[in-house]
Amino acid sequence: MPSLKDLKNRIASVKSTQKITKAMQMVAAAKLRRAQEAAEAARPYAERMGNVLAALGAAYAGRADAPALLAGNGRDQVHLLVVATGERGLAGGFNSSIARLARETAQKLIAEGKTVKILTVGRKGNDILKRGFADKIIETISFRDVRQLGYVNAASVGEKVLAMYAAGEFDVATLFYSRFRSVIAQIPTAHQLIPAKFEAPAADAPETLNYEYEPDEEAILEDLLPRNISVQIFRALLENNASFFGAQMSAMDNATRNAGEMIKKLTLVYNRQRQAQITKELIEIISGAEAL
Repeated sequence: MPSLKDLKNRIASVKSTQKITKAMQMVAAAKLRRAQEAAEAARPYAERMGNVLAALGAAYAGRADAPALLAGNGRDQVHLLVVATGERGLAGGFNSSIARLARETAQKLIAEGKTVKILTVGRKGNDILKRGFADKIIETISFRDVRQLGYVNAASVGEKVLAMYAAGEFDVATLFYSRFRSVIAQIPTAHQLIPAKFEAPAADAPETLNYEYEPDEEAILEDLLPRNISVQIFRALLENNASFFGAQMSAMDNATRNAGEMIKKLTLVYNRQRQAQITKELIEIISGAEAL
């Protein structure tokens, strides 16, 4: 059984840890609001761009002259998995849930005889996936030193993906990230970037109206399709940022509560052991007095 001194030191250590987790929870809560606002502000733009491209791309369905980013190159052998995770941990299952979805997808593709390449955006994704797919990871892009993510960061990743596609290094690209729903709910999501896949716009959406475009649809698609890659990656980075702080806030709140419960248990053990020691000393004193 540990001594009173050991118990006292452990209680002090847990209290120090509790202060740290409480501080991290408060910092995450402060950053979450701005990150959530940024993620929610990016959604309408990304969704509207997807609706516009879906409406324009419908005219090219089944046509041989369809843009490669829209229709693909006709092959489905080499898959690029762009796995976007956080740069830091202490956020519960946030990073591992994204990596798990990417791992399951990679295993399924490999079982089908496909070639898999992995581009990780975020240090934690690389740390998790390299345990089983070290030979599949072609590059890791880290934004750890970036204080505030911007479109320029997403554009650098988008340009990398487009350059690889132009060089014929892959046939299909899929983006993995965590979509923010609430502080306690972050949804691991897989979104196919190349060839582009869009959800059909709602029947009453403005994009479903019959528009005449100037310049023509081909010129617009030529400009918007590459830009859409960076837009979708930017949206994923913002969603990840909000999801990270939400998950970290929840994880640190749980850690703070658990530390409180541990302090109560250790204090109870300390008090019982101290009482037992006092009782023992009193018995020894009384026994000695009676023996005189």
